[in-house]
Amino acid sequence: MIDMERRKRVMQRSIRLGHCICDPKKPCPCDLFKEKNICLCAGERLESPTGPVQLTKLVEKAGCASKIDQAFLKQVLKDLPAVDDPRVLVGVPAGDDAGVYDMGDGKALVQTVDVFTPSVDDPYKFGQVAAANSVSDIYAMGGTPMTAVSVLGFPVRKVPDETMKEILSGGIDKMNEAGTAIIGGHSINDSEIKAGFAVTGIIDKDKIVTNAGARPGDVLILTKPLGTGIVAFAAQIGRANAESVEASANSMTTLNKTASQLMVKFGAHACTDVTGFSLMGHLAEMALSSGVDVEVIWDDIPLFPGVLQYAAAGILPGAIERNKESCGNRIVAAEALPQEMVDICYDAQTSGGLLIAIAQSDAEDLVKALHSDGVSAAAIIGRVSEKGSGVVKIETTGSRKIKIDGRETMDEGRILNNKKEHIEEVACCADAVSSANPPATEGSEIAKIKAKFKDFLSSASSPHGLDAYTKQAIAIALSVALRCEPCLKMHLKNAKKKGFTQDEIDEAAWMGISFGGSPTMVFYEQHKNS
Repeated sequence: MIDMERRKRVMQRSIRLGHCICDPKKPCPCDLFKEKNICLCAGERLESPTGPVQLTKLVEKAGCASKIDQAFLKQVLKDLPAVDDPRVLVGVPAGDDAGVYDMGDGKALVQTVDVFTPSVDDPYKFGQVAAANSVSDIYAMGGTPMTAVSVLGFPVRKVPDETMKEILSGGIDKMNEAGTAIIGGHSINDSEIKAGFAVTGIIDKDKIVTNAGARPGDVLILTKPLGTGIVAFAAQIGRANAESVEASANSMTTLNKTASQLMVKFGAHACTDVTGFSLMGHLAEMALSSGVDVEVIWDDIPLFPGVLQYAAAGILPGAIERNKESCGNRIVAAEALPQEMVDICYDAQTSGGLLIAIAQSDAEDLVKALHSDGVSAAAIIGRVSEKGSGVVKIETTGSRKIKIDGRETMDEGRILNNKKEHIEEVACCADAVSSANPPATEGSEIAKIKAKFKDFLSSASSPHGLDAYTKQAIAIALSVALRCEPCLKMHLKNAKKKGFTQDEIDEAAWMGISFGGSPTMVFYEQHKNS
């Protein structure tokens, strides 16, 4: 029930000031009051929406791609006063995963905080990812997380209340799995959903693993596949397949606990977890802090299913470019590697794996132990080559390739030839004409004209400025607008092979209908299921 006296009192104050007291950017009376007779300034509330939500559709940048880039952070932090306390064993200048504080008696506190936007659509799973990502910084140092405080930003009354509860439930369950007690939290009314935790752990002073201990001759091990940022971006724009989304989500909700315990057991020299600054960003920081140069083999880096195809299609989020700006001057990639493949190494990861530097003599045993204990994606991806200035070289054996605009590379043995595929799939009209008419005499003028026409179609249909997915949608729209039945059949078939949903096919078709009018609508309805 509306308290009219309170509303009148509050609105009189707002009108006197010339704007709402709860939002100085809005006039009084505001549009919400005019449309729904609700005054938020007077404590009145909108009905909370209900039903399922897709969290990644509610944010601009998904997951750790929402973090401020490394170069900007360094620029801002460089002139801040240093903490002059001998008990701070690892602090801000180290640029490490967590801070370490000496508690005496050989024990130290490990502390970190991590907050980001949703990287998955399911609220409960997002809570799990937020928790796994937050405790990962403790694991990267070789510590044991003990307590956590939740941090949550939530657009109240704009998203169902149940969503907030599910995010927190997911975080609580994952923290319980980590043996970490949630002892409090803080929440704010924010325009975008954000979640994370401030975590405190303990560690033995003589077993701290930092990012500064890598030595020449060490082997580099990565414990989770790359590509969470690319998969999340593909999902945001409706281009991800179910397999890659599921694989990425399962990885992001998996704790780095086992990997941490094993790397300490086998005596790792250095470690960092791979998150928002990308594999290249974190590895370059490790190399710089350790005073070494390193080399990684592109073909040995584990990737999530579909990541190569997304990269080939240009589905690369903006965080990649920001990470390049931050550390790209220290990365040297082999000329044989297409830029799209190198870009994957700059992908911002959410709840990524541990990147471990360990003596060569122990590396194979550590990988075997990781595999035996369920860390199945763990792989040796490179080595520390020599003392140096933090240069990272990306080499290739040529065993993993994929064709991008005619450049040959390979995806786990499956050859893809973009030009050939899209010539065959998109340039169907010439084939339709050929099948409907007898072949022209070889060498005749008609045969030459047909050959030139097919060459023209091939060139026009191949991906150049527009990617193959976009051109396939255009082909559907044109087939409908021109009411070409064989064309439509061919393009519907090829669209489904590319992973188009029925909604996407219908949307493309209705672009054609918008130009062709009612006859094209009738044509599409008659032939869309043929």
